Amino acid sequence: MTVTKYNKLVRDNIPNIIERDGKKVKIAKLDDEEYIKALNLKLDEELEEYIETNNIEELVDMVEVIYGILDYYGVSIEEFEKIRNEKARKRGAFKEKILLIEVIED
Repeated sequence: MTVTKYNKLVRDNIPNIIERDGKKVKIAKLDDEEYIKALNLKLDEELEEYIETNNIEELVDMVEVIYGILDYYGVSIEEFEKIRNEKARKRGAFKEKILLIEVIED
């Protein structure tokens, strides 16, 4: 018998998918404090995977984690987009590919 330990947050259907493959899983439900910590770790994990692979699927995973974080804090996707759009309006986005080299103060 081989046991592989993960101890990480997974998408809701992953345990069922694993069991359909004839394997057994052991899961736990997280409390709120554990959940937000796990979401933050998952966001970091997905970012690292994206940086390593440049795979768009990893960005999809990051967005799903971000949606989970928003839900945790009670922020709707619409409210988030409103905040994002307002920030882009005031400060711009990243379309111009600007690299700030330095700022000189007298």
